[in-house]
Amino acid sequence: MNAPVRQTPLHATHVAAGARMVDFAGWDMPVNYGSQIEEHHAVRRDAGMFDVSHMLSLDLDGADATPCLRRLLANDVAKLKEPGKALYSCMLNENGGVIDDLIVYRLSDTTYRIVVNAGTADKDVAWMRKQIAGTGANVSLNARRDLAMIAVQGPNAREKTWQALPALRAASEPLKPFSGAAIGDIFVGRTGYTGEDGFEIALPADQAAAAWVALTAAGVAPCGLGARDTLRLEAGMNLYGQDMNEEVSPLNAGLSWTVDFKDESRDFVGKAALLAQPASRRVLGLILEDKGVLRSHMKVVTQAGEGETTSGSFSPTLEKSIAFARLPLEVEAGDAVEVEVRGKLLKARAVRLPFARNGKAVA
Repeated sequence: MNAPVRQTPLHATHVAAGARMVDFAGWDMPVNYGSQIEEHHAVRRDAGMFDVSHMLSLDLDGADATPCLRRLLANDVAKLKEPGKALYSCMLNENGGVIDDLIVYRLSDTTYRIVVNAGTADKDVAWMRKQIAGTGANVSLNARRDLAMIAVQGPNAREKTWQALPALRAASEPLKPFSGAAIGDIFVGRTGYTGEDGFEIALPADQAAAAWVALTAAGVAPCGLGARDTLRLEAGMNLYGQDMNEEVSPLNAGLSWTVDFKDESRDFVGKAALLAQPASRRVLGLILEDKGVLRSHMKVVTQAGEGETTSGSFSPTLEKSIAFARLPLEVEAGDAVEVEVRGKLLKARAVRLPFARNGKAVA
């Protein structure tokens, strides 16, 4: 029997607004409210918001919180010198494969907020608890299913958030990108998954609907998972399960920058495997020059050998089809390649990521 589909605290709000709902990672989520392209443009040009309550916030607390995370994550939380600073990292298995990618905020010397993906949340918690038990670390891990989360993204996202939720302004206005602050029982991070400025707001579940209504009244466009996917693709941001998984090393997923080997004395899960198996592939963007649509798992033909697309879609900002591709190391940005689409080889160009950011095409 399939597990019942879960609903976020904003589910009734989405249904009342006429959203088209789909099953995503076991959650009934809005894919769009009408035009997916208009929702995409709203984020690039003004402000849009997403219900991301299906993602899970975890609070790690205790005397060993920092050493615990320095072992659990491939990136090094010792970089986070000040409260509120955030870090993006992969959590690896012993073979160097990616269990999940996540964001961690340092709240104090002994407290961290970690945000993990919806589809991997239960697996992540089980893995973390197993590692904590195995090392005897003096920490507690609390899964915060009592919280909802709303991501407000776009060039006008912060200003419209303060208009709708003025109590958040004083503490969130000084925040620099990739930092966060607790405001009573609300946590605001200046982070996102779109390549635009904005906030991710974690708040008690019973406050979510009122916040959503206030943000809508301030002119923030409700957006679904469809626009979120094209936005993150344009921004060069990986999607777990598509662009990496437990069989793929971060070194082969375009995520070498998230692996910190600087402190040679620091051991982390998967380190030995990464050192023994350096990158054999590189990730570049593809822009299709012929007519067609790029999707995942399409063969890419290059002069250096074959590769494969991992994510692909139509880009509303570039008005062309784009993709991420895992390619031989010898392939360079600017190289001409071909992609097999429905049995035909179509011309494409390899480019550096991202395709678009801060409202503009950059590829």
